[in-house]
Amino acid sequence: MKVRFTSGKVRVRLDDLEVAALARGETLEVRVDWPGGGWGLTLDPGLDGVSGQEGALRVGLRTPLPDLLDETREGVTLPGPPRVDVEKDYGPQHG
Repeated sequence: MKVRFTSGKVRVRLDDLEVAALARGETLEVRVDWPGGGWGLTLDPGLDGVSGQEGALRVGLRTPLPDLLDETREGVTLPGPPRVDVEKDYGPQHG
């Protein structure tokens, strides 16, 4: 999972194995910690909405998951705040 954030917006790019894991109902998480703090992002296919608390952002994908899994779509946007774009980034690594 690749994550980029800017003011008011988070962009998440997933490879094919990560999208398949979401389709199976698995939660994906990425985290970076440092002394005195940290930041984490969780994609949860069992919840809806975007919520955050103390450096942790949880993105619920239950409702938009069928659109994310649609082969004709590149991704989905959740309005937030913050706005979260979840996109498929399929390269040759798993093809």
